[in-house]
Amino acid sequence: MKAARSHLSLLSNGDTNWKYRIERDSREEGKRKLKLQGKELLAVPLNIFDMEDLEVLEMTPERESCLTYRMEFVPREIGQLRNLCVLNLDTNELKVIPAEIGLLEKLERLTLSNNFLSFLPKEISRLQKLTSLHMANNHFRELPLQICQLKNLLFLDASDNKIKVIPHHIQNLAKLETLLLFFNRLEMLPDTFCNLRNLRTLWLGKNKIRRLPRRFGDLVKLEWRDEQCSSNFEENPLEHPPIAVCRSGIKGVKNYFSGWRDEDY
Repeated sequence: MKAARSHLSLLSNGDTNWKYRIERDSREEGKRKLKLQGKELLAVPLNIFDMEDLEVLEMTPERESCLTYRMEFVPREIGQLRNLCVLNLDTNELKVIPAEIGLLEKLERLTLSNNFLSFLPKEISRLQKLTSLHMANNHFRELPLQICQLKNLLFLDASDNKIKVIPHHIQNLAKLETLLLFFNRLEMLPDTFCNLRNLRTLWLGKNKIRRLPRRFGDLVKLEWRDEQCSSNFEENPLEHPPIAVCRSGIKGVKNYFSGWRDEDY
């Protein structure tokens, strides 16, 4: 069944006042949370955007029974919720995120996975408290440059897109610890990628990468574990270094490139 088209509404869910739906989220240090799902996503009520004390807002279908009710756009009024710390918008039918999201300067986590996004507004670079960004399974062809301005980002999931290009400015994400890029169309990584010295988990599997940057061995915090690779390179046509060297860990990669000169690469 085709998802019903989302629209704004003055509905107040019958006689229920939305403010009485707010609960304390035990997973988010007791922050004030409101969760919309199912048919509530069909008619997003305008009056929820008047709740200025809201800290966590979930607008995702979540349950399989609700998957016919998905938002096609985020109301511009989202910018009124200036105290939001967590905003979950995954598993909808979003093609655009409004510029007003840049007004949410207290936002720490944003989930946009499982939508139809191919770009982000430049205003997202204002979210300087953002530490976690989820944007997997969308239609991005390159990693948005404005993400590289989020200097406090610790976790970034951009897997399962169509990304071919990682900008050189990726080096600005100096605090990044987890980067998931598997199942994209990457052919190379910029040399500046090797400045992400705090990376611990990196998933690059299922891309088209033939060679890693020569200084890749500088990423000494990357973890390799036998039971589940924290650093995953599988299903790439790697030549330099070969996949067998990558499996041996960061020391093996560093040793492989140790005798190389710039003119040899």
